[in-house]
Amino acid sequence: MVCLRHAMLPCFAAGLAALVPYPLQAREDLASSVDAVSAADTVEAAADGGGQDDGSAVAETANAAPLPGRKGTHWTVIVSPYVWGASLGGDLGLAGLQGNVHLPFGDIFSHLDIAAMGNVEFISGRWGGYIDAQHVKTSQTEQVLSLPVDLSIHTTRVAGGFYYKAWSIPLSGETAFGVPRNISFEPTVGLRWTNLKADADVEPLGLGTSKKADWVDPFAGMRINADLSSRWNLFVEGDAGGFGAGSDISVNALALLGYRTHLFGQRTILRAGYRFIYEDYDQEDFTGRGRFIWHMKQHGPLLGLSMFF
Repeated sequence: MVCLRHAMLPCFAAGLAALVPYPLQAREDLASSVDAVSAADTVEAAADGGGQDDGSAVAETANAAPLPGRKGTHWTVIVSPYVWGASLGGDLGLAGLQGNVHLPFGDIFSHLDIAAMGNVEFISGRWGGYIDAQHVKTSQTEQVLSLPVDLSIHTTRVAGGFYYKAWSIPLSGETAFGVPRNISFEPTVGLRWTNLKADADVEPLGLGTSKKADWVDPFAGMRINADLSSRWNLFVEGDAGGFGAGSDISVNALALLGYRTHLFGQRTILRAGYRFIYEDYDQEDFTGRGRFIWHMKQHGPLLGLSMFF
């Protein structure tokens, strides 16, 4: 990494904040064409041997019957823990100094203390909302002017948004969860908060300092869900944000291949894919002598699962 390590200690600290995951978006393949009342009627008709065969009645009931909760409302909650092995690269500046950063994931992982990442999603009919949160802490010791300096870097990101299932292309057959296969297109909007914090302590001198930078980006984009087969699913997401409100520009792109199964009796999608993030953030730094520059690309493989409740 070319970052003027000893003259630019806070810059190096911020540069270690590389493991900044983004949300893993998960969804259930829900049929929205039959409401709760018609589902109940279908079950009753099937039990009485009326107008349609048993297989058809069961399929429609599985698509439309509401979950426990308010009468006539079908709510699904999806919990998605995940890990993102992201490398970091780009331009980083502080206190009038600027350099190019390249940190492979292996270097970041060797200094990792804590990593907690997860997404919770709520779906009702065509509407959905999600909250995604990540917290990563890394630490190391650097020698500056022959003195040991303990560095701790905290990276926190929280995103929240809504989406709407605007278009759907029906496909033949059903998924392993018993709902019709389709390809859906879901516009999404939301807000993403990023917080970078660095703590530096010089124990021999009893000195310490803590500095941070944070911003909020609005974003808008599109999600696409495609049922490749009864078991396999492809999820693609892209959005752009910032627009000068927080960062100047931010770009997020994600592609995940999913496999439907059951874990602990719950419907589950196992996921693997790749994510790319770009952020262009620039503001006056705490020294008053320069600007904090964060022009960074993050990319790497992502693994996780989505469990339905």
